[in-house]
Amino acid sequence: MFLLGQTVGKYQILANLGSGGFGTVFLARDTWIDKKFAIKVPHRQSGDAEDLLQEPRLLAALDHQNIVGIVTAEKVDGVFFIVMEYVKGESLEAALDREKSFDVPRALNYTVQALKGVEHAHGANILHRDLRPANVLVSESGVVKVADFGTSRLMDKMHATTVIGSPPYMAPEQFAGRAVLASDIYSVGVMLYQMLTGTLPYFSPNPAQIERMVAQGRCTPPRLRNQQIPREISDIVMKAMAPELADRYQRASELLEDLATATDIDHKATELEDIRKRLKAREAPKSGFCWHCRKPLHARSRTCPFCGEAQ
Repeated sequence: MFLLGQTVGKYQILANLGSGGFGTVFLARDTWIDKKFAIKVPHRQSGDAEDLLQEPRLLAALDHQNIVGIVTAEKVDGVFFIVMEYVKGESLEAALDREKSFDVPRALNYTVQALKGVEHAHGANILHRDLRPANVLVSESGVVKVADFGTSRLMDKMHATTVIGSPPYMAPEQFAGRAVLASDIYSVGVMLYQMLTGTLPYFSPNPAQIERMVAQGRCTPPRLRNQQIPREISDIVMKAMAPELADRYQRASELLEDLATATDIDHKATELEDIRKRLKAREAPKSGFCWHCRKPLHARSRTCPFCGEAQ
């Protein structure tokens, strides 16, 4: 593995950005053009060229502002690595660890951006299979980028057959090795639930227990955990996480459309409520009578001038 300060080809290793189940990511500087990139080194280096090139080839087929872009793939001194754009910021996981949950507009903003990246990948028939906060990056300017397509597959069959993913974010069919595009939608629904409530819909240290809970689909609606969540948004989250495929959103575009509609409804409702409040404030207060001596009072009187009783 690379060491800090080491030069690999034309790349100088500056920092270790993190390690996952399939590889380690380093921050590196291209010494030729003096620009920073992220370098991903797969843990498994012994596979044939086709296996090693699977992720970079999938990424090369994608070009979207909400997906981490690939620069190239190289092999130097026997070590294969992928050179990607460096997103200066943090993972969604790091933000949630620090803040626990987000307000509704921010959670929806991040979700919509991630969904646009997912929609683009699905348009190329690419299934991510491991959408979770650790694999979603948020730049310093607030741009969300889906990352880590190491477990992704081209959907050349009806479904992916390998059981891969992170249990708290996996759809029921994914546990059975039958992941489809709607399985990614389920994972996005779980992330939105977590951002809104600060908790996962299902959690257990035992993956088999999570599988049973997910299959049953008995989770607390997000609105019951956070009353600030509009009912329409809560219903959308539950539909995105429906255990039955037929009851779930099938495409990212469907979920995006419903989120846009629900947000618009909530915005209009808020506007109407503001209008009502302003109209009520303009209404002339009605005069009344003292509750004690029953003599007439000025509309804004708080104390009766005749008997001195508080109103």
